[in-house]
Amino acid sequence: MNRNLPGALLRHLLWLTLAVMPLLSHAIEEPAFEVYRRLGNVELRQYAPYVVAEVVIDASAEEAGNQAFPVLAGYIFGKNKGDKSFAMTAPVTQTAASLKMEMTAPVTQSAAPGGMRVQFVLPRGVTLASAPEPLDPRVQLRLVPATKWAVIRYSGSWSQSNYDEHLAALRSALTEAKVPTQGDPVFARYDPPFMPWFLRRNEIWLQLP
Repeated sequence: MNRNLPGALLRHLLWLTLAVMPLLSHAIEEPAFEVYRRLGNVELRQYAPYVVAEVVIDASAEEAGNQAFPVLAGYIFGKNKGDKSFAMTAPVTQTAASLKMEMTAPVTQSAAPGGMRVQFVLPRGVTLASAPEPLDPRVQLRLVPATKWAVIRYSGSWSQSNYDEHLAALRSALTEAKVPTQGDPVFARYDPPFMPWFLRRNEIWLQLP
């Protein structure tokens, strides 16, 4: 794919890919995990290690995704050394850049302080050794080690009120069960914006010690 495509077009192509892939393959690949405990509609998950491409955006939570998509889409659509393209995976995650997650150091330049960190998960067979180096210095590759997360899944809009409602429900369930967490919440989106609101899969993750 032409690595000089404008950001808006890359973003539209990304969302189109996200929309049609489930129709072609029934499901978009996501990181491997096991649910080891349920607290009502909250799942405690153990994730296997996976590799992400990420960018830190100096923007609000509402704007970070739109600004990050063309940068990260450029990488997965071939803007890298080797012109390699990747199959789409899910979710696209977003969190405060200050989140103290246990991760390996990025293989490119260090992330700037503050802002929002947006990540694309790379396919399961990709490792830091095999992933091509990004041409855009803003893109970083990172290995996320095996991690435990408490997760609440919900549908509906990406509005702040919907997010706040389900984050409160997640925290309440964990407090009642005396399950401690650490760090800031992660917002995980599995669908493009034109997916009908009632069909969307949204999740909020809280890291467990």
